[in-house]
Amino acid sequence: MTSQTPTPIWIYDTTLRDGSQREGLSLSIEDKLRIARQLDQLGIPFIEGGWPGANPKDVQFFWRLKEEPLTQAEIVAFCSTRRPHKTAAEDPMLQAILAAGTHWVTIFGKSWDLHVTEGLGTTLDENLEMIRDTIEYLRSQGRRVIYDAEHWFDGYKNNPDYALKTLKTAMDAGAEWLVFCDTNGGTLPHEISQIVRDVIDSLELNPENQGRAGFEPTLSPTGGAKAHKPAPTHSTLNNQNSPRLGIHTHNDSDTAVANAVMSVLEGVSMVQGTMNGYGERCGNANLCSLIPNLQLKLGYHCMQEEQLATLTQVSRSISEVVNLAPDDHAAFVGRSAFAHKGGIHVSAVERNPLTYEHIPPQQVGNQRRIVISDQSGLSNVLAKAKSFGHELHKQDAACRQILGRLKELENEGYQFEAAEASFDLLMRDALGQKQQHFELKGFQVHSDMLQGIGTPYSNAMATIKVTVNGEDILEVAEGNGPVSALDAALRKALVRFYPEIGTFYLTDYKVRILDGAAGTSAKTRVLVESSNGKQRWTTVGVSANILEASYQAVVEGIEYGLLLQSTVKTAVEQNV
Repeated sequence: MTSQTPTPIWIYDTTLRDGSQREGLSLSIEDKLRIARQLDQLGIPFIEGGWPGANPKDVQFFWRLKEEPLTQAEIVAFCSTRRPHKTAAEDPMLQAILAAGTHWVTIFGKSWDLHVTEGLGTTLDENLEMIRDTIEYLRSQGRRVIYDAEHWFDGYKNNPDYALKTLKTAMDAGAEWLVFCDTNGGTLPHEISQIVRDVIDSLELNPENQGRAGFEPTLSPTGGAKAHKPAPTHSTLNNQNSPRLGIHTHNDSDTAVANAVMSVLEGVSMVQGTMNGYGERCGNANLCSLIPNLQLKLGYHCMQEEQLATLTQVSRSISEVVNLAPDDHAAFVGRSAFAHKGGIHVSAVERNPLTYEHIPPQQVGNQRRIVISDQSGLSNVLAKAKSFGHELHKQDAACRQILGRLKELENEGYQFEAAEASFDLLMRDALGQKQQHFELKGFQVHSDMLQGIGTPYSNAMATIKVTVNGEDILEVAEGNGPVSALDAALRKALVRFYPEIGTFYLTDYKVRILDGAAGTSAKTRVLVESSNGKQRWTTVGVSANILEASYQAVVEGIEYGLLLQSTVKTAVEQNV
């Protein structure tokens, strides 16, 4: 291979099927369609949609995609081999697969003799016939077949001769891809490498066809691949005599990504995985790590540069769809993946990002963050101020005032690493730029535990008095808890003066006990995340009184939301 023709890797996403087996994750038809369309735009060539016939939801999903097809990705139906002692043509399970109308079908079959005799309760020869008959039948119906060799590595280690027979049977029956599945997730990288190499040699597969021969990663000084070409798609695959190889790894040993990378280095050209590593037990290989490692570090080609630059956005969007909090510390796409906290680190990164960043974050659509904490120096404050649009210099008195106030507050229990909106307000206060939208005169909160039919329930009522533009406002509101009631009363008092508050809502509320040894009199830290439907911001409050801490965080959340709205309004007015 030359630097002008990087080896293509076909990405196969199984978030909608294998990923949805994660505990606590459930997808509606609309959820699956939204995710499929995002993966399509990302440039994923193969998207496994589910098992038609296994449940009505998957049947409807494939019907919907017939009506509104994806733009470039190939949707794939998933199914097992036929049942023992029944022909493929007679198996209603396979009829549902054909009815899904996909060009490609992924069939999984047993590679481990233990699963054949104990799981299926049939003979080793019948299992081979099940593989052959299923694939040949699907081929006769015009389908192209990907064969997932389930429990491949365990099967090979236990009985290599029989495991190889299953692959040879699938190959002879017409499968275009043979995918090695580490279903239990217990195989380590060195074992993966050796077994993949053994299979290529044993089946006498052409290394050139697998994209391995002569390949040398061509890297730029920053670790990125120099050459690029259009991303591999299903349409660039031609029928061929020798099948290609794929890899499907699980993360039970925390090596799923490493195992997939080692397989590619040995010649595998399809990588199966899920977005954000979702999957049963410990998850599947995380495509959000695999894709940039393969493309940016090793010089393979998975997708176009502009598509890779949307990876972070797609990762976080899918987290929202499945209603799971994004992993802030995830490699490449996590909020903290390019965050810098130590003052020396920040100073160095400001001069040259290569000092503490393995890739430019924008290559995967992420961004650099400067973290503010009690370990911060002036470099952190200056960099953070710049990110919020405040131009400060080390000689400015406000700069040292901000740093001193920061360390003082963090000593009291405040934490601004996760509450950047509060830190922006702190900076604006020191710079004389913080607007006081209202003044609190006082509040009272009453909470009752009431006995309902069968079970008790709580109810809270808050009364609050504030002054806005010289006018005293007294309001009362109820909520299902004291913080909810207090938040509702404050909004009720302010919305007449600031109608935009009507679009604000709380998206998260966290409480941390700072000195547990103090028991019920312990100081608490409250983090409140707010949103206006387009942006999210987090504020913090600290007090021995949890209601006071909550009030501080809620008030700053409203103040910052008003600040964001006024900033947008000013920008619009300047452009008119």
